[in-house]
Amino acid sequence: MSKRELHFGLMFWAGGTHPSGWRYPSSHADAAFDIEFLQHVTQLVEKAKFDFLFLGDRLASDPSLQTTNPSQMSRLEPFVSGASLAAATSHIGIVVTANPTYYDPYNLARMFASLDHLSQGRASWNLVTGADEIAAGNFSREAHWDTQKRYDWADEFVTVVRGLWDSDATTPLHHKGRYFDVAGPLNVRRPPQGHPVILHAGTSDRSRELGARDADVIFAGQATLESAKAYYADIKARARQYGRSDGDIAILPGLTPIVAETTEQAVAIFDHLNSFIALDPEGDGGGAGRYGTLGGMGKRRNLTAVSAVIGVDIADRDRDAPVDPQVLAEANDDGQRLFAHVTRLTRRDVTGPNRLTYRDLIIGHVTIGAIVVGNPREVADHIQLWFDARAADGFNIFPPYVPESVEAFTSLVVPELQRRGLYRTDYSGPTFRDHLGLTKPPRTLPKRLAG
Repeated sequence: MSKRELHFGLMFWAGGTHPSGWRYPSSHADAAFDIEFLQHVTQLVEKAKFDFLFLGDRLASDPSLQTTNPSQMSRLEPFVSGASLAAATSHIGIVVTANPTYYDPYNLARMFASLDHLSQGRASWNLVTGADEIAAGNFSREAHWDTQKRYDWADEFVTVVRGLWDSDATTPLHHKGRYFDVAGPLNVRRPPQGHPVILHAGTSDRSRELGARDADVIFAGQATLESAKAYYADIKARARQYGRSDGDIAILPGLTPIVAETTEQAVAIFDHLNSFIALDPEGDGGGAGRYGTLGGMGKRRNLTAVSAVIGVDIADRDRDAPVDPQVLAEANDDGQRLFAHVTRLTRRDVTGPNRLTYRDLIIGHVTIGAIVVGNPREVADHIQLWFDARAADGFNIFPPYVPESVEAFTSLVVPELQRRGLYRTDYSGPTFRDHLGLTKPPRTLPKRLAG
C-alpha cells in the first residue's frame, strides 16, 4: 500500500474568502475579470504542486454580496476561465463548477470532454445540485426543485454523462431513463482521463451517498476535528459499499490559513482583516445581518447575537472594552467553546495584559469554522493533526485575501510540510488523476449494448 500524501486545492475567490478580503489594501478591485491575475494565482499554486485550482460558480447574482464578497456577485463563466488557465499551466487540475439542475447532459459532457482535451487531462467537474433558489428565475422555472428531485435528476445525469464520455463516433449510447432520453454518441473523442475527475460537496444523506458513489474528491465543511473524523469515516464506509477503496476518494475539508513568519505577525494580519468588518446595530440577535456572507444568510454581527449564544446578556457592553472574566465564568457550554475558539485564533484571553475584547467575541461568533492563524510550524501542525487523525486527506485552501495569502502559504507552509515528508516535491504525472493516484477508468458501455 502506497504512503498517504497530502492533497491541496485552492478555492479561487478573486477578492479573497474572508468577508473583508476584498477591502484589504492590496486587493485588486477588478480581479474577477482580470484573466492575467487569475493565471498568476494559478501559476503560484502550480509551482507549489497543488492538485487543483477551483472555480466556483453561481447561476444568479446576489446583491447582498456587495458588502461581503463582491467578486462572487459578478464573475467570468468558469468554462471560459478554465480554458484560459489550461493554456497558461501544464500540470495543475482545473475544477469547473456546473450544476446539473440547469444543464443538459450532452452539452455538459461535451464541454468537459473538450476542456480535458485542451488541458491534456486536467479537467474536473465540481458537481453541485444547487441550493440557490434564485437561480430558477433565470431558467424559466417557477420554482427551484426540491432536494429529492435535484438528487434523483443528478443521479441519472451523472450516469448519462459518463456514458457519453465512454461513447465514440460509431457507438451510440441509447440511454432511456426517468428523466433523460439521449441517443449519443458524443461528438468529442473520449477524454484523456477517460472520465474527468468529479468533485462533490455536501452533508445531507443524499449528498453523502452521491459523493461516495460518484465523486473522486469530496469537499467537507466540518469545523472541528471530531466532527471531521466522523464525516471522513462515514464517507469512506459508504464508498466501500460501492466496491471502492479508501484511496479511490479523497476528502478535503476547507481551511482558511492566515500565516506569517511569526505568530505575532499572523495574529496582526487576522486583526487587520477583521478591523474592516462592519458590525450590525444591537437588537434582534436572530436572522441574517445587514452584511450577509455568500448567499446573504450571515449571522448578525452584534453583541445581542453573541448573548444568545453564550447565555450571558452582554448587549449593553462597550464593544472595544476588555471582556469581564465573570462573563466567561457564567457562559454556557457553547460560550465556553466560543471563548476557546477566539483565544485559539487571537492568543488573547480574559486575564493578563493581552485581553480579549467584546468585539473579538463578535468576530469569533461569525467566523467559527476551519481557520488557523499562526507561523508556518503552527499551521503545518494543524494540517498534520487532521491528516494523521484521518479527518482529512488534504485541504481545499480558502485564501482570505489574494494574492498575498496564497504566496504566504505556498512559500512558508508548503516547504515545512515537504520537510516533514507529508507533501510532494513534484507531480507524479501530467493529469489530475495522476495527482490523486487514480487510474484511468476502463471504457464501458451499458450492458444492453455489450456484445
